[in-house]
Amino acid sequence: MSVRSDPYRRRWLVWAILAAGFLLVNVYRLSTGVLTDDLARLYDATATEIGTLHAAFFYIYAPLQIAAGVLADRAGIRRSATVGVGLMSLSGFAFALAPTYLVAFGARVGIGLGASVVFITTLRFCANWFRPNEFATVSGLTVAVAGLGGVLATTPLALAVGTVGLRATLVGLSTVGLVIAATIALLARDSPADAGLPAIEGVPASRSLTLSEVLRSVRTVLEERETWLVAGVMFCTIGVNITVLGAWAVPYVAQVYGLSVTRASTFALAGSIGLLLGPPLIGRLSDATGRRTGLMVVGALAFAASYGALALLRLPLLAVGGVFFLASATGGASSLSYTAIKERHAAAASGVATGVVNTGGFLGAAVFPTVMGALLDSYWTGRVVGGARVYAPAGFQAVFGLAAGAGLLALACAAWLHWRGRHEVGARGEKPTEEGPTRTPGETDPETETQAGTEVRTDD
Repeated sequence: MSVRSDPYRRRWLVWAILAAGFLLVNVYRLSTGVLTDDLARLYDATATEIGTLHAAFFYIYAPLQIAAGVLADRAGIRRSATVGVGLMSLSGFAFALAPTYLVAFGARVGIGLGASVVFITTLRFCANWFRPNEFATVSGLTVAVAGLGGVLATTPLALAVGTVGLRATLVGLSTVGLVIAATIALLARDSPADAGLPAIEGVPASRSLTLSEVLRSVRTVLEERETWLVAGVMFCTIGVNITVLGAWAVPYVAQVYGLSVTRASTFALAGSIGLLLGPPLIGRLSDATGRRTGLMVVGALAFAASYGALALLRLPLLAVGGVFFLASATGGASSLSYTAIKERHAAAASGVATGVVNTGGFLGAAVFPTVMGALLDSYWTGRVVGGARVYAPAGFQAVFGLAAGAGLLALACAAWLHWRGRHEVGARGEKPTEEGPTRTPGETDPETETQAGTEVRTDD
């Protein structure tokens, strides 16, 4: 049986194609860390302006996460992902050739617009093609792709820019994106049934929701306190990690420790490797133990401690790399947020549910770059070296102190979420072995009259 005719093999092939699109999303959104000096010279930009250019991706990406979930549930995975990756790549060409800062800003907004649907459609694909007890693992693998994208956005990207130049490198990325978009259109299908394949045992049947069902799902998700707690964890951990690794890790190491941008990028690379390894391992542990929020609490604690160490101490270089690795690996526990929120709602509404909480993470990624950039500008030494501003070490410590404070807020949200989950289980008179805020399989959702992990059965 060929890969295309075997649903168990076909799902991994299509996941890999969608993951390739998501990998490119992460190269784009983290690339400004390596490109900071080049962009500053090209556009004569301050730290605040570079931070804002980095954040431009997220200004549109963050508010569209709910819309992306609705689109995935209504228009389907294949169409949504094809259009998203295609638009991201066309905007990438505009960014590569932008003659002014304002054009580059607009192009980066366009990249964020196209990219906004890619992760949610990939998770929607996972919900349609993988069993519920596989979801945390495969979603962790999907988040790990962000780490791989981060790896490519550090030293490999720096070497490419040093070899062929900034604009040629960005044109190459955009060309790859168009090839990925065409491949998604050719091979991706919304479900095994849409591909003409037999159902996968244990995977809930799925269908597109009516508009009234979508709106009801959005209302139900937004009305839950757990949604806002999960979004709080995402806001702090994802927002901080994307900002630090994507904008300020490389300048920090280069300026404070006196390294070249290419050598400094290897320490940001450690953070991307942490993101590559942490989420799938934590997801596998979560699926094996059935625990969600307890692992999120531990991860948030380690995340806050990591950035606290950078804020308070002048660490040896190897230790700095280790801290970036630990912050990203343990921050990856926030990937369990997708599983925790998905398990509270019917399978057909999983795109809406994950889109809502994903908004929190990328709202943080839109807010933190400008705030951290402004904080760093207040520590400018008045010197400019190679066209880039030089900042006092205390400025970077202040940035890491803000990151640690965000980690403590994430810890508070995760702990509250954990407590509420145990309280819910206790209220049902069950033994509180599962700390997560999820409904038990088979329990009816009072809003939708559906069971956890089952197909929506309302009529169109």
